[in-house]
Amino acid sequence: MALVEVKNVYKIYNPGENEVHALDGVSLSINRGEYVAIIGQSGSGKSTLMNILGLLDVPTRGVYKLDGKNVAGLSDDELSDIRNKEIGFIFQGYNLIPSLTAKANVELPLVYRGMPAEQREQLSIPALQRVGLGHRINHLPAQMSGGQQQRVAIARALAAKPPIILADEPTGNLDSGSGKEVMNMIHELHEEGTTVILITHDNEIAANAPRNVRIQDGKIVEDFTR
Repeated sequence: MALVEVKNVYKIYNPGENEVHALDGVSLSINRGEYVAIIGQSGSGKSTLMNILGLLDVPTRGVYKLDGKNVAGLSDDELSDIRNKEIGFIFQGYNLIPSLTAKANVELPLVYRGMPAEQREQLSIPALQRVGLGHRINHLPAQMSGGQQQRVAIARALAAKPPIILADEPTGNLDSGSGKEVMNMIHELHEEGTTVILITHDNEIAANAPRNVRIQDGKIVEDFTR
C-alpha cells in the first residue's frame, strides 16, 4: 500500500468563467521509504501539489490517502494533528520564529503535540547535535548564518521522527556549499528509511532523488526512476 496516494486530484481557483486549474487531474503514488523529487517551473502546479500533500490545502475534488486514510472531509484540527505527526517540513525560507532560540524552534512542533518539556529536550538537543549545531542551541536565528538556520529547520523536521519529510526548495536561499550540506543531510534521512518528497524547479537538485516526477500546467508529464 502506498504511503502517499492522490487520485485524479484537481485544484481549481475562481470556479466559473475564469477558472484556473492549478492541478488538472493529478494521480501519484509514493511508497514508504521512497525519495521523490517533484520538479516544475513557477506556475506549474508543484507548490499547489506540495500544499495538498502536506495537508496545508485541500483539493477541489479527487482523493488523497495518507497511509491508507482518506483525508478528504477532515476538519482543520484533524488535518493539523495528522500533519504534525506524519510530516516534517523544510521550507526555503526556514520559517523559524525570530524570538525563539534554535532549541525552542526545534521544540515547537513537539509543543503542539502536547509533549512534556523533559521529553521535548530529549528529542530537540540530539536533533540539533545531529545537524552540527549542538553548540548553538541557545542562539537566535539572527545570530546564525542562512545555512545554520536551514539546519535548525532540518532538526525541527526530524526531531519527532516523522515518516515523511517534505522539503520545499530547501537550498533556494543558500550558497552552493551550504546547499550541498543540506542535500547530504536529506540524503542521510532517506538512507535511514524516511520517505522524502523534494519540491524543486532545479534539475540539478532533482538529480539527488532516485525518482523524478515532472509537473507542467497542472499535469504530471513525466515520472521516471533512475
